[in-house]
Amino acid sequence: MTAVAARPTRRMPSSSGLKPGEKRFGVARILAILVLLFLAVTWLLPLAWAVATSLQTEADAGSAPVSWFGESGVTFDAYTNVLGAGNVPIWAWNSLWTSAVITFLTVATCALAAYAFSRLDFAGRKPLYFAIIAAIVIPPQVLVIPLFYQMLAFGMVDTYLGLILPQVVAPAMVFILKKFFDQVPIELEEAARVDGASRLRVFWSVVLPLSRPILAAVSIFVFIQAWNNFLWPFLIINDTNLMTLPVGLQTVKSAFGVQYAQNMAMAILAALPLIVLFLFFQRQIIRGIATTGFGGQ
Repeated sequence: MTAVAARPTRRMPSSSGLKPGEKRFGVARILAILVLLFLAVTWLLPLAWAVATSLQTEADAGSAPVSWFGESGVTFDAYTNVLGAGNVPIWAWNSLWTSAVITFLTVATCALAAYAFSRLDFAGRKPLYFAIIAAIVIPPQVLVIPLFYQMLAFGMVDTYLGLILPQVVAPAMVFILKKFFDQVPIELEEAARVDGASRLRVFWSVVLPLSRPILAAVSIFVFIQAWNNFLWPFLIINDTNLMTLPVGLQTVKSAFGVQYAQNMAMAILAALPLIVLFLFFQRQIIRGIATTGFGGQ
């Protein structure tokens, strides 16, 4: 019996002339890239202008017509004046550790509340959840005066507790975490319950490890919000040694009117830690947004 040699199969070229794996850059794709580039440049332009202004002298920054580069060249006088006129290291440390505490307490309480709304059936569950949803649309500025009088009654004005506790409440984070917990397979929890694990053990050992992306994203969002918060720390804190960085930098004012370069330097110093934070954790932020899960009840 003669063996018939198998002929090698030839891959027919595609009618478009593209090799396998190549992507066609159509008109729609090119337009989308151009639009995204335009939006990126539009967003970066104010930031670039702030940096350029902060590196000018006050005479160049306030002169007309305005220019990207002043006649005197690049100078760090604005940063030197800001850093020398205030307690920037103390304010930065206050912002760092208070934001970290706020983030930890917020994520812990919101995760427990979201898991309870997602898995437990208790009396008043739906009204409480609707109240949390309604609280999302209430502007925080509306609650400033009641919160201030409450902290005043508790003797927490000019204290770290008065600064931290009102910022722990985050209804939006409860909603986001609840939507994510709804998508966690309940069969995994039931298997752990059959093995004798308690509800808290299931939450700690099963649900939280599966929720690391969304927990990381929520933590970063809460930290950024706590770091940038100006209104509440400005009202509750009067002691300069307890101020956060955004509030403390606003106390560094000159007696010679508006100092544009100095104001831009203060803004850059306040935003620089958040820019670094985003550069380090941008993958977790994007992954957390992608896995938030707003579909379904």
